Amino acid sequence: MKKIIVFISMLLVLVSLTACAPKEAEQVVITFKQNKPEIDDALQAYATAYEAATGVKVNAVSCGGGSCTLGDMLKADYAAGEMPDIFPIDGPDSYKQWEAIIADLSGEDWVDETSVEYVVDGKVVGFPVAVEGWGMAYNADLLAKAGIDPKTLTNYAAYMDAFAKLDGMKAELGIDSVVSMTAGPGMYWVTAHHNFNSLLSNGLEYNDLSVANNILAGTIDDTRLNEYADWVDLLFKYADKTVLTTGNYDSQVGAFLNQKAVFLHQGNWVDGNLTDATFKMAFAPHGSSTSDTDGIFVSAPAWYVVNKDSKNYQAALDFLNALVYSDLGQKYMVEDAGMIPAFGNITLQPKGQLSQSVQAWTAEGKVYSWNQYLFAGEFRDNVLGPIYDQLAQGAVTADEFKVLLKTALLESK
Repeated sequence: MKKIIVFISMLLVLVSLTACAPKEAEQVVITFKQNKPEIDDALQAYATAYEAATGVKVNAVSCGGGSCTLGDMLKADYAAGEMPDIFPIDGPDSYKQWEAIIADLSGEDWVDETSVEYVVDGKVVGFPVAVEGWGMAYNADLLAKAGIDPKTLTNYAAYMDAFAKLDGMKAELGIDSVVSMTAGPGMYWVTAHHNFNSLLSNGLEYNDLSVANNILAGTIDDTRLNEYADWVDLLFKYADKTVLTTGNYDSQVGAFLNQKAVFLHQGNWVDGNLTDATFKMAFAPHGSSTSDTDGIFVSAPAWYVVNKDSKNYQAALDFLNALVYSDLGQKYMVEDAGMIPAFGNITLQPKGQLSQSVQAWTAEGKVYSWNQYLFAGEFRDNVLGPIYDQLAQGAVTADEFKVLLKTALLESK
């Protein structure tokens, strides 16, 4: 009996000591979701380095391109009560969707370092991911071989002549098509987001919303619409039909990288996929008008917002600040992810040729704004996207495409 009492006493002492022992602090974990799959490798490496430097674990998830839709993922997260701590919005439509949980970031230090933060009713709510731009990316070496000066590519007629000449030199140039472009399901963001913006802002003063607002009010400039539709038809005519109709991001960019196409309808975000390129490249304007245009489309592509209900709210704020002010964060953004920084205190310069081209156009003030996000995402993805796809598939003629496009736009208001 005495041994049992002693044993019980020892157990009680051990339990007491365990209860009094200091507990290890629970590791802080923030969930960061973003919509640029092309920077995922760099982001995962940065998340690992950030944890090593700060002790904060970053659960980084990339969702975008043709294989994953971030909007659908966020809706599922919300339904499950598992919204991320940081996630991106791309404009008014997505801001309104998540407005109730988006934090006011006006007091953050980085606000003074940028001019492209997302502002609503005087409040800063979005951290600019980067500065991005697109026009028609071109292989300068192939154009030189064909005797075409990219500086002449400023209107529809110039592109029509250049495309026809290049098409007649396929064997000599070793190309499969003049243009590398996608228009099928999963890639509607190329057409109904980026290409659509040619209609809305090409040739206009920066932040001139008149064309977009007129369309939303039910007024369409038929001449501008018809010229734009001719541009889309021209791009599709000279694109590789397999890539155009069934291709994904990799096949589209790959054709340009492998010099099987002279032009690529993408933006400077593809620099990370073109590191093995052995040729010179840059951007030319879109030829969606019979009049000359001399600029490309430049803006912040998206903005990171912070979930104000996050249990790790301060850690999320610290993560964003580290991107701007730490050497580790700056290196990730510019050197590893290849992005053009949106913050004036960052002096690092991207190495990618297309990013350098965006910077050159921006430095000259030859830029047009991104107005496509004035239109709802569901409209662009579910209404406009399939219309472009019909033209790509040959299911409708160019004239029928114009009618379908105009009808859809009139119903968008």
